[in-house]
Amino acid sequence: MPVVSVFRNNCRSSRSMSLHNTIRNTIVPVHKEGYPFVLGFFVVSLVLGWLFKPLFWIGLILTLWCAYFFRDPERMTPQDDDLVISPADGKVSGVQMATPPAELNLGYEPMLRISIFMNVFDCHVNRSPMRGRIESIAYREGSFLNADLDKASEQNERNGLVIETRHGQVGVVQIAGFVARRILCFVHPSEPIDAGERIGLIRFGSRVDVFLPAGAVARVSLGQKAVAGETVLAEFGSTKGPIVSRRS
Repeated sequence: MPVVSVFRNNCRSSRSMSLHNTIRNTIVPVHKEGYPFVLGFFVVSLVLGWLFKPLFWIGLILTLWCAYFFRDPERMTPQDDDLVISPADGKVSGVQMATPPAELNLGYEPMLRISIFMNVFDCHVNRSPMRGRIESIAYREGSFLNADLDKASEQNERNGLVIETRHGQVGVVQIAGFVARRILCFVHPSEPIDAGERIGLIRFGSRVDVFLPAGAVARVSLGQKAVAGETVLAEFGSTKGPIVSRRS
């Protein structure tokens, strides 16, 4: 085969692979839990469009938003047992000492609590903050206050997990918000879990709290944007003090 032909074939192959990677990186897959909602929005769009055509386009926009809400992107999670990785996308709404919910059986002494608030535009697939074993899962019914409020940790509907790690027991609490009406949990007691592995999903606006044992030092600040499975929230065994941030 002539050299020119080989060169052209390689160029076509490179362009094809580049296009494939671009499409793959741009179009984020939808989590299977979102399929019924996306389909429902689309069917309603068709019905509305049959009644009044402009309504179809409004419904289509809402359908695309629904697909965007239930997106489930891949994440690159640091594999270090001393690091605590964010379990959710969203804003860091709290970094403080707080008593864990009673149903977690983590005692009555305050623990470092880091809270991540998810609005309706954040990805709502939750991930494990550390590697370990699922020791227990406890669901509690409650209210549907704004998840960004501090009292939502005590009063709202929630689902709590306790993960046994090399640094002790870590609590992860999925909290329903003002719009959220269902918390989904994908794991079961006694299962091993890796940092960054999917553990659940909360529909339409919510919050996730992480309760950490002694020795954990926060590595995020209030208002910071966190990415599930990637952002380091805290660290064990570090000689450095708490992080200091500057708004600019």
